[in-house]
Amino acid sequence: MLKEVIVVEGKQDIAAVRRAVDAEVVATGGYNLSPHVLAYLDQAYRKRGIIILTDPDSAGERIRRFLSKRYPEARHAFIPREEASSEDDIGVEQASPGAIRAALAKVRTQEWRPVEEFTWRDMVVNRLTGAPEASARRAALGARLGIGFANAKTFLRRLNYYGVARAEFIKALSELEAAHDSA
Repeated sequence: MLKEVIVVEGKQDIAAVRRAVDAEVVATGGYNLSPHVLAYLDQAYRKRGIIILTDPDSAGERIRRFLSKRYPEARHAFIPREEASSEDDIGVEQASPGAIRAALAKVRTQEWRPVEEFTWRDMVVNRLTGAPEASARRAALGARLGIGFANAKTFLRRLNYYGVARAEFIKALSELEAAHDSA
């Protein structure tokens, strides 16, 4: 059983996570967290730690930001958008047990003071912004690094806030290029 409590958005997400791992899972019930849920999360955060695993969409990102401010030392897991989609729906409940386990294997902690390792120049030079394939490259690179999909500005912030090392970034880019060349 995982030590940390996994925080998701809804009841279906709880079921999906429990199919993947043995862990305590709590649903926020959306963006308007009840006082009861917040009190429980406060206690879990202090005693066991929490892992935030929200849907890879704008609502999930808003919930993640809210929880990150309240729980600055929380850990974060991201399921790649393409692995959390089914038909016209996107969310943790759509992800396979393998995708959930992979996301939890790449869990990251947000740095209180980000290391300014990466700049906008890195984004441009590596075709992560300003190029026709930039969105797809960010999605693939985010999956490899375990920081999820995001627009260019948020992706740059995640590179710096989630402690991605330059060597890790270069290795993931090389793997991305190799996978693209072999396709």
